[in-house]
Amino acid sequence: MPTITSIEKYKGNTMRVDLDEGEPLFINVDVLNEYHLQKDMTMPDAAIEEIVHSNDFRRAKERALYLLDERDYSFIELYKKLENNYDEDICLEVCNRLSEIGCINDRRYSERLAEHYCVTKRFGLRRAREEMRKRGISNELITEALYPYEDSVQERIAELIDKKYARYLSDEKGVQKVKAALVRQGYSFSEVNKALSDLSEYEDETEEGEE
Repeated sequence: MPTITSIEKYKGNTMRVDLDEGEPLFINVDVLNEYHLQKDMTMPDAAIEEIVHSNDFRRAKERALYLLDERDYSFIELYKKLENNYDEDICLEVCNRLSEIGCINDRRYSERLAEHYCVTKRFGLRRAREEMRKRGISNELITEALYPYEDSVQERIAELIDKKYARYLSDEKGVQKVKAALVRQGYSFSEVNKALSDLSEYEDETEEGEE
């Protein structure tokens, strides 16, 4: 069984633990104290594996919390982010733990994303759905989060036209460019055509009223 030959400060809160067999371990000082590691202590391989696992979990959790402090992540999104540096079992354990304590909440995250894409970005439901899928949100939660914005599609298109595209509607070529731009924003052709038709009817009624 390996025996600890020395314990020295490495950098920050990390300690270097040298063994008479194998590579040195680089362990957080809190993990070191938790397992009461001392020079000349002999440990079975299973105990070393447990200590390394506990240390990796701590590091991965700290990394996850750092990322979450910057912005929200979905379970899958954060898992994939951690997977670049840690084993699958560590990533899953960390994400499960953070879900249990509410740091990861896909429903809450999906609601925030839906508001961001539909209200701030004024995306159509199709584009919003695509963006939310990229963030690792399930189809069920996406549908649930986007439901409150289904009835305001025409209102969002009208706002986009008024703020960005109204000046292009003076000729047919411009109208086609506006349609293409709105479709790229995630609106269907039928939604775009209806909005433009409603706008045209409104303008006709306004002109008649002024005569």
